[in-house]
Amino acid sequence: MPINIPNNLPAFSTLVGENIFVMADEKASRQDIRPLKVAIVNLMPTKIVTETQLLRLLSNTPLQVDITLVKTESYNPKNTSQEHLVNFYCTFNEIKDKYFDALIITGAPVELLNFESVNYWKELCNIMEWSKSHAFSTVHICWAAFAGLYYHYGLKKRVLDKKLFGIFPHKINAINHPLLKGFDDVFMVPHSRYTEVDINEIERHPDLALLAYSDIAGAYIISDRTNRQIFITGHGEYDRNTLKDEYMRDVEKGLPIDIPENYFPNDDPKRTPMFTWRGHASLMYSNWLNFCVYQETPYDLTQIKPL
Repeated sequence: MPINIPNNLPAFSTLVGENIFVMADEKASRQDIRPLKVAIVNLMPTKIVTETQLLRLLSNTPLQVDITLVKTESYNPKNTSQEHLVNFYCTFNEIKDKYFDALIITGAPVELLNFESVNYWKELCNIMEWSKSHAFSTVHICWAAFAGLYYHYGLKKRVLDKKLFGIFPHKINAINHPLLKGFDDVFMVPHSRYTEVDINEIERHPDLALLAYSDIAGAYIISDRTNRQIFITGHGEYDRNTLKDEYMRDVEKGLPIDIPENYFPNDDPKRTPMFTWRGHASLMYSNWLNFCVYQETPYDLTQIKPL
């Protein structure tokens, strides 16, 4: 079913070109159904790229999906035009009295900073606390996963010896969990990060469940016992060339960077990267919206029970 977005959002024409069912606001408003309301707190500097990646994955849903894009008020991004931010984004203060079926909080390139040193940390804490009563289910991606585990459960991140960079095999740790319905025993996921959370600490925590992991990349999907707070350390939303672009950017800057693992055929950056994670990423977000949100969220969102 369709994603409802403004027809002048840059992602609109990109997704239409990929034969993904998107619907302009005007047409969607004429359909007599209640769409899923999904807010995306986009902390990435390249906001248009991240918008498109996430909207692509949210397209396989049981109902219309209304998207609200949210930016931080305490930090003004420099890599996205003010015109785009003004036209398509709102601030947390503008939505804090509203309710949502689902919320996504993206990663951010601030991994090596202490959480409290991040410019918008206090604002993000307010958002994460608000999510417990105003969003039925929340997905935290990469840095936001570590931030959420730290804020909600006190789990500290630890810095890796070097950047975890590439596509890695993962295994299911919770058979029959709705988020993993239809998954293969082994599936691939991109990672691009400098930090991790100890699997042992996750497994010891009585309120958390480790759903999927990698022998190389560590914990991948963590959930609370209600499936209303979900933490994803990898980047299933990445496009085919996202890691390539990161790699070439660092090479051009003269920064130390390894070739991403299991990505270029024969580790040759001149060759087209293998796209080996798209199916499972799409399935995971479809499962989330269907089984963890649509099947569980109250029709009247004001009746969401606080966590």
